[in-house]
Amino acid sequence: MSSTQKRKTLNTSRQDHSFFSCILSERNDSRVTEFILTGFPGLHPEYYGLVSALLVFVYLMTVIANATVLLLFATNRCLHKSVYYIILNVSVCDLLFSTTTLPKIISRYWFKSGSISFNGCFVQMFFVHYLGSVNSFIFFFMAFDRYCAICHPLKYTVVFIKPRVLILSLAAWINANLFPFMLFFRAYPLPYCGSNVNSHCFCDHIGITVLACTDRTPNSVPAVI
Repeated sequence: MSSTQKRKTLNTSRQDHSFFSCILSERNDSRVTEFILTGFPGLHPEYYGLVSALLVFVYLMTVIANATVLLLFATNRCLHKSVYYIILNVSVCDLLFSTTTLPKIISRYWFKSGSISFNGCFVQMFFVHYLGSVNSFIFFFMAFDRYCAICHPLKYTVVFIKPRVLILSLAAWINANLFPFMLFFRAYPLPYCGSNVNSHCFCDHIGITVLACTDRTPNSVPAVI
């Protein structure tokens, strides 16, 4: 092979290398850094002010109602009974869930700011599923409490004593971490290099993983469960 042919081959390989490096850099730069929450699909912009005012009212009522429950529980020792400890858990969970989701939805319609950072979206996703799991545990706990009170009234005061209720409540808040952590660590490492438009009011597992640039089948099973 002549020296001229060698130079041509070398130049061609350098061009190919620079071409593929450019593609890889573009792929790395195209990774999603934020998500856009669309809110309620199909809502006309002229109703944004009305919807945001309604959501602010709902959030304020939620905060005031749950804060009143907490205040009454803290100031009245006669409410320090098993059934009210369960209601206290529901109130705290409702307050946290509303604070996790509603402010961002209000910002979407009030300030027309629907963007949320990449990490912020995943943090919100974790707390949405975590608090939803806690709520499910607490409502199951409450249903069992009412079942024992109605069907086994003589055993109720023996079964639902204060230490046992506190232990079960603490277990609900701790055990509820398992499934949301699994969803978080399965969804976070996925490549997000396409659309960043999330057609939901807040970040959840399904709304985020459908935006991943990969096969989503392994993530569909835990999402359904």
